[in-house]
Amino acid sequence: MLLKKVISLTALTVFFCLKNNAAFAQSKNISNDESYFFTPEILIGKTLEANTFFPERKLQKNVLLSIGKNNYNTDKEWAARLNYPTTGVSFGYSDFGNIEKIGRAYSVMPFIEFSILKSSFANNLNLHVGLGGSYMDTQYNINTNPFNRAITTKINWSFRSFIYYTFLKSEKTDWRFGLGYLHHSNGHTSLPNQGLNSLAASISAKLKKHKEPINFEKPEFSSKSQTYFSSRIGIGQNVLSEKFNTKKEVYSIAASAGKIINNTFKFGGGFYYRFYEHYYDYIKNNETLVEEQYPHFTDNPYGYATNFGLFATSELLIDHFGFEFDLGLNVFKPFYKIDWKLNQGYSYQNANGETIEILGELDWYYEIKRTVSARMGLKYYLWSTNKAPKRNIFIGVHINANLGQADFTELSLGYVYRFNLKSKK
Repeated sequence: MLLKKVISLTALTVFFCLKNNAAFAQSKNISNDESYFFTPEILIGKTLEANTFFPERKLQKNVLLSIGKNNYNTDKEWAARLNYPTTGVSFGYSDFGNIEKIGRAYSVMPFIEFSILKSSFANNLNLHVGLGGSYMDTQYNINTNPFNRAITTKINWSFRSFIYYTFLKSEKTDWRFGLGYLHHSNGHTSLPNQGLNSLAASISAKLKKHKEPINFEKPEFSSKSQTYFSSRIGIGQNVLSEKFNTKKEVYSIAASAGKIINNTFKFGGGFYYRFYEHYYDYIKNNETLVEEQYPHFTDNPYGYATNFGLFATSELLIDHFGFEFDLGLNVFKPFYKIDWKLNQGYSYQNANGETIEILGELDWYYEIKRTVSARMGLKYYLWSTNKAPKRNIFIGVHINANLGQADFTELSLGYVYRFNLKSKK
């Protein structure tokens, strides 16, 4: 159910994005300082093979409609610092090239689009990044669809990264060509979860409601920084393995401190603590690997089901929203030995029809994945960060990972306190 709550929060994010756009559209004082647009887009690409014997695919076909706005408002410091990106929401339909076995996706993704070349205000090359949720109408089934191990759940995370080139520009329409990558997966809330990855090319028309400014005077903002302190609590969900494939909770707390630079870029470091219900239950039930290899875990099930570590965090602050990426170091995660052995192993039937299980080996790659953690997601702040409030509250949705492999999907509630502002001459 947690992933559904995450998607609900994404929908809330979409609501606020659309509300902001609608409020602007209804303003009586529309100027060239800010404008909104609609972008219909057609994509053709290839769904990549997710696993051995993955179903055959024809061309992947996608249709997108993006609603967004340019952020030329002179009061928005973050927009000036980022060379005036566009922001908005994309609604998408995807046919992965095999409707019966892989199916279709219906996606909603908030996005931000940056100008890559900073030498000119009006350039033609942009980077587009979107992160949101998708509904998939076809899933893995051990009996009827055993070779699609990419998607197991109806509700999934979706991610999109594209490079756009504007090849024809006019007052009302920009024609663009795009190349990029698309991804769908459930954040380790059900297995198998190989994920759907695609490469695609697109053609789109950016339909502008208002003319963009030609000679836009970029406002001058003084350099500044603030020290901040932040804390959060979170509840996540994941599964342990295909054998232990029911969703259970992951509880977490974290605290961090650092600097907010120019009211836009947030950098810091901190610590996290997590408790995994799946780990705890596996130990309490004295399952096979505990009984045979790690019997000492039963002396302290709670302790051996926990994980704590240190992390570095970076965040892009955009009005009410934050795009966050953390990179961490697991100081203590003893149960991951069992986690790895269960998930990196395989099973087969011998000549007598007996099922033989082969466990994963604790090799060098295990050591890296046990050590490195990552976290990526979105935050919604109660008060706009553009006004640099001393205190703020946020709700966040994140994917947590062991290196690059999803560990659990998380919903969090947090608090930020900013200390005195320091201006630089």
